[in-house]
Amino acid sequence: YLRKKDEKECLFEAKKIYSAENLREAKRNFQLWESKWGRLYPKAVECIRKNWEQLTAFYKTPKSLWKKLRTTNIIERAFREVRRRTRTMSCFNNVESIERIIFAVISHLNEKWRNTPIYEFTQNY
Repeated sequence: YLRKKDEKECLFEAKKIYSAENLREAKRNFQLWESKWGRLYPKAVECIRKNWEQLTAFYKTPKSLWKKLRTTNIIERAFREVRRRTRTMSCFNNVESIERIIFAVISHLNEKWRNTPIYEFTQNY
């Protein structure tokens, strides 16, 4: 919920939190970000503060896994597939019919990905 004029700068600075080299630096970057944007966007600051442990959990893993843990590519791919499958259908009779289609697509993707390990997760560290 950022003002359009602040959005680019605020998000650029927020990304410094998650691109820090370690948890200590991330905390420092958060404090800097909070001091600059907290007065204007207290809900954004509170959202990060409230979920800090979950948002920074990837720092407890080997650095080589960080990119895989922080990405939403798999989720975005699933949503793209749902859109692709439902876009071709002109209408749905009811909510249940669209729910069945979405369930079928997601279920198919789960089966497809079930035995496809992510290489980095199979390595010993």
